Amino acid sequence: MGGKKYIVELGDEDRKTLEWFTSTGERRAQDNTRARILLKADDGLTDATISEHVGCHPQTVHNTRKDYTERGIAAIHRRKPDREYERKLDGNAEAHLIKLACSEPPEGHSRWTLHLLADELVTLDEIDFESISHEAVRQRLKKRPETSSLQLLGDTSRTGR
Repeated sequence: MGGKKYIVELGDEDRKTLEWFTSTGERRAQDNTRARILLKADDGLTDATISEHVGCHPQTVHNTRKDYTERGIAAIHRRKPDREYERKLDGNAEAHLIKLACSEPPEGHSRWTLHLLADELVTLDEIDFESISHEAVRQRLKKRPETSSLQLLGDTSRTGR
């Protein structure tokens, strides 16, 4: 086998930062482990030796080395900062969802379920979805106090409405 593809060479400033990072106990264990991996990799230890010292899988050591060469010191944090998620429900679709959740359930059902709401949203002509998960529906309804579970069940005696 040839030499390592991802070489970790820490500068003085990065080394001091990582040593400080590992010496304070206020960090997530995974972040602390990755910081310790980088320090040991800079000392020239092999992946197998580092994994024994740190108590992780050798693949974790490899992945941490790779992340460091690509992202620098930010590699100690697992999530990439440029990672963004698009919301499937915009304001218009969310308004339709709330209106639908507060309406009468379909015939043959005593209440709306998350799956029924998701299916009904897909069939609406005003909203252009191929599909939407019941989890996306749950997350949007969870943030709205006007669509509490008591209202969805039709029990207005407790809410006073």
